[in-house]
Amino acid sequence: MKTQSKTSRIIIEVVMVILSLLFLYPLFLTIINSFKSFGEVMTDVIALPKQLVFSNYSYVWQFINYPKLFMNNMVITTVGLLGIVFVSSIAAYKLARTKSKLSGILYFLCIMPMLIPFQSIMLTVLQIAKSLGLSESTWGLGILYWGFGAPLAVFIYHGFVKGIPLEIDESATIDGASGFRLFFSVIFPLLKSVTTTIVIIDVMWIWNDFLLPLLMVNGSPDTKTLTLAAYTFVGQYTSDWQYAMTAMVMAVLPSIVVFIFLQKYIVKGVVAGAVKG
Repeated sequence: MKTQSKTSRIIIEVVMVILSLLFLYPLFLTIINSFKSFGEVMTDVIALPKQLVFSNYSYVWQFINYPKLFMNNMVITTVGLLGIVFVSSIAAYKLARTKSKLSGILYFLCIMPMLIPFQSIMLTVLQIAKSLGLSESTWGLGILYWGFGAPLAVFIYHGFVKGIPLEIDESATIDGASGFRLFFSVIFPLLKSVTTTIVIIDVMWIWNDFLLPLLMVNGSPDTKTLTLAAYTFVGQYTSDWQYAMTAMVMAVLPSIVVFIFLQKYIVKGVVAGAVKG
C-alpha cells in the first residue's frame, strides 16, 4: 500500500510539473523575445536570442513613459483594493451576523454578479461611468473595480466570518465597543489571512487587467495603464513585436513579484474561509 501511495504521489507530481511548464511556456517565450531584435522575432519566435538586445527595455521605458504609467497602475490598484476590502468586509460581516431570510437574499444578490460575464454589461457600464464622470480617470477606474471585485470578496469574507464565535462580539459589546469600533478593533484583525488572500488575487487582476482600462481610460495618454501601453506597439499594418513583448514583461513584473512574496497566503486564506464557512 505504501509503495502504491508513493507511486501515485510521484505520478501526480510529474503531471503537475508538466502542466506547470505548459502554463509557463508562453511567459518564457515572451521573456526571450523581449531580448531579440525585430528580425530575430520574425525569423524564429521560439529560438533563443543570438544576441541579447537590452536596448529594447531602455527604448520602451522612455517611449511609454514607464514611471508615469506605473503610477497610474498604482493609483488604480490602490483605490480598487481599498474600496473592495472596506466595502466587502463590512458587508460580509453584517450579512453573516444577521440571521434572516432578507440577509440570505441580500447575500445571494451580492455574489450573483460573479455569474454575469463582463462582456454582456460592458457597454452599459461604460455609459454609466461616462454619466458619472468616472471615465478617462484613474481614480474613476479604481472606483469601478469596487463593484466588479466585491462579489468574490464578499463570498470569501462571508465564509470566514461565519466561523468567528459570536461570543467575541458580545464580549466586545460589554466592554463598550459597538458598530464600526467593534468591527475594526475586534473583527477585522481576525480577518488578516483572508484579507491578504483577497489583496493578492485583486492585485493580480487589477494590475494586469486589459479590457476595462481599454474601455475607460484609453482615450488619453495620461491615463493609460502599462498593459494598454504594450498594446500600442501592435498596429494594423506593422507591429514591433520585440517592443510589445518587452512592454508586457515590464507591465506584469511588479504583480509577479507581489505574488511570489505573498503566494503562501492564497491557499491559507481560501481554505480557512471554506472550512470555517
